Amino acid sequence: MNRRLLVQLLDDARELARSYPHPVSKRRVLRTDGFQLLLLQRLREAARRHHVPLVNHALRRIATAVYGTEIGNDVTLGVGVNFIHPMAVVIGGDAQVGARVRFMGCNTVGTARENGYPIIEDDVMVGAGARILGPIRVGRGAVIGANAVVLHDVPAGAVVTGVPGVARTPDVGERQAG
Repeated sequence: MNRRLLVQLLDDARELARSYPHPVSKRRVLRTDGFQLLLLQRLREAARRHHVPLVNHALRRIATAVYGTEIGNDVTLGVGVNFIHPMAVVIGGDAQVGARVRFMGCNTVGTARENGYPIIEDDVMVGAGARILGPIRVGRGAVIGANAVVLHDVPAGAVVTGVPGVARTPDVGERQAG
């Protein structure tokens, strides 16, 4: 295992340990499904960097079979992304996911290639069943509620609920987000 990969995995474990509301050791974090899925993704990224497509493809199939999660080849995941319930999470295309983003499960991020892909900034929480679709930006610290469908930009710190999603911010009030 190369040094870059090891440092990245240690950073991921540290950030995941910090993300829990109660103290959790890095050792315990290593046993979570979320970290193991992130480990597979980091190994896939290393395989692509070293031009080993067969390993990348095999690891993608393993992640899909074991965790029910599909992460595209060109997706960028920030440090400490937490798949709290990784089942049925799909992140497609060249979506960008910031640091410490939490996915609660059954999420879809992205749409068809011609429509573009989302950018999710740091510290966002994506509720169970939420969909983030199209070439949009979800601001830092936003909360996407369960089953919300987000089709438009979301300001930093906003809470989005409903279908289509409506963003509420402490300062501005309601803003259409879906």
